[in-house]
Amino acid sequence: MRSAPSCRLAWIMGVLCVMAPLPAAPARADNPIMQTIYTADPAPLVHNGRVYLYTGHDEDGSTSFTMRDWHVYSSTDMANWTDHGSPMRLATFAWADANAWAGHVAHRNGRFYWYVPVRNRATGGMAIGVAVGDSPTGPFRDALNRPLVENNEIDPNVLIDDDGQAYLYWGNPRLAYVRLNSDMISYSGGIDYVRLTGAGFGARSGNTSRPTLYEEGPWAYKRNGLYYTVFAAECCSEFIAYSTASSATGPWTYRGTIMPRQGGSFTNHAGIIDYVGGSYFFYHNGALPGGGYTRSVAVEKFAYNADGTIPTINMTTAGPPQTGTLDPFARQEAETIAWSSGVETEASSEGGMNVGFIENGDYIKVKGVAFGNGATAFTARAASGTGDGRIELRLGSATGTLGLYIDDASFQ
Repeated sequence: MRSAPSCRLAWIMGVLCVMAPLPAAPARADNPIMQTIYTADPAPLVHNGRVYLYTGHDEDGSTSFTMRDWHVYSSTDMANWTDHGSPMRLATFAWADANAWAGHVAHRNGRFYWYVPVRNRATGGMAIGVAVGDSPTGPFRDALNRPLVENNEIDPNVLIDDDGQAYLYWGNPRLAYVRLNSDMISYSGGIDYVRLTGAGFGARSGNTSRPTLYEEGPWAYKRNGLYYTVFAAECCSEFIAYSTASSATGPWTYRGTIMPRQGGSFTNHAGIIDYVGGSYFFYHNGALPGGGYTRSVAVEKFAYNADGTIPTINMTTAGPPQTGTLDPFARQEAETIAWSSGVETEASSEGGMNVGFIENGDYIKVKGVAFGNGATAFTARAASGTGDGRIELRLGSATGTLGLYIDDASFQ
């Protein structure tokens, strides 16, 4: 995509539709899966046939974990991701003043509950807040106007068991949990702490205050009758390990490494889902230009071993195979992206998101576009602030065959 500076692209209809029909090629996703901002701490959720991905946001130029809001993306094909913007930020929690860190979203009672760690202004310690929304993309509002639970620890995660009992896990340096009530915004009993042993979470040497590999970022789930706790292990830099149990509260058995240390980030943080017959492992790394505090979310497809154990997974730049195709004959939002260069997204005054800040040579790539018998027209809604704007549609790459262009005479 090319245009003059300050161009805005509100949406695209019939993406690349003037190109020759494309065969069903084995398209692969690109890692990291977002390039318009830095993202971290992925929390995927499957809902109504779509994957929703909730992330934190490392601010540009961060030299610490400077994070002020959270973001949502979604996909139906694991290759093209739609940016839904930031439906929740620190200001959502009037009692919080810093640290919009790793959260998790659970769906229940027809609502979406987003559990996040933030710094409590009154105490100066980290607390777990909960926001609620009626849609997976928000908006979200503080459900309690106070912390849900507080012990100066981080990284909440929720598992809803088959009997309906929900557990909220979190913790660094300990692994804590409470039993949530059915309203998902209160709990019964006190805070319980998992007994961290070498047999349960792997033995660490040289650190008497942390005798096991468990560090932070628990991701607890149940699959085929087996309970898993995936966690970031032994900072710094961290690797991803996991333990299993026959109940949601243990006792746990350490199973080993999932993702070794790699990727140029001090931390890692995992999320695992099953989707359209495949299993997917989300994580973050330092693949985009920046540093250890400017992280980016990526994803890999994997298969469980026959006994339910998880194989070693390495980071790739290719990512998983695309699970479907993009329909060019339906309206497709410009912020649905497989890869981009130079552009950013912004909230639209009409709702939704725009692609903006476009300069000469910037582009957006979409993958697996299903043209069928072909198409003869392309429609885009765009605006240019300076004139001489131009959108080019190219096949295969940013320098591929030019199929059509739209100049500034067509812009609104």
